[in-house]
Amino acid sequence: MNTKIILAFLKNIAANNNREWFQEHKPEYETVRKEFEAGVEEAITTLTAIDSEIAHLKVKDCTYRFYRDTRFSPDKSPYKRHFGAYICAKGRKALRGGYYIHLEPNNCLVAVGSYWLPTNILTSCRNEIMANIDQWRKIVEDGKFIKTFGYPNDGQWEDNAVSEKGFGLAALKTIPKGFPRDYEFAQYLRMKDYCCWVKVPDNFFEGNKWKEKLIEIAKTGKPMMDMMNNVIDDYE
Repeated sequence: MNTKIILAFLKNIAANNNREWFQEHKPEYETVRKEFEAGVEEAITTLTAIDSEIAHLKVKDCTYRFYRDTRFSPDKSPYKRHFGAYICAKGRKALRGGYYIHLEPNNCLVAVGSYWLPTNILTSCRNEIMANIDQWRKIVEDGKFIKTFGYPNDGQWEDNAVSEKGFGLAALKTIPKGFPRDYEFAQYLRMKDYCCWVKVPDNFFEGNKWKEKLIEIAKTGKPMMDMMNNVIDDYE
């Protein structure tokens, strides 16, 4: 995957996010799209070594349209400023946790897990954590997990503002309704998602060594994801 030309194109689209410029540079877009898709195919093959459930996936199952949905957004820019792929056994639109790779100048990252879960599933995930708190803590309080992703709710992932690492995109300010207010490990119940990520350098996906690094990140986050997927799978 030639990340240099991908990121160069993304820098240009960020500065010229309009249909006229895009149409003039459509051949360039097609080139970088194919480069990214080749990288996604490599990622699927690589991750299959630790997760056989994704072996059936094709690139089209994991990638998104480059065109933005501007209907409900104050930002009317027609095109995204990144390329992303969600490698999930049940497809990119599934609630099930998966692996996400994101290419954006100065904001490249790798993520593992699920996000924006509906309240009923979140409630079940929280109950699962409480019922198996020792197992959960062994996973997310492991030294390697913390070194890679950090502590719950300490990170930030917003447009143009991504922390170096993170565990949880958003959190409630208080304990969710129906759960004990004095619960010792309340930080895990306040989480509104179970996604962990690490920001990587812009040159992370160059050469061949990135696949080894991707495996290490994925292996570190997978036990947390698997525990939540055991709950989520009951709803899908």
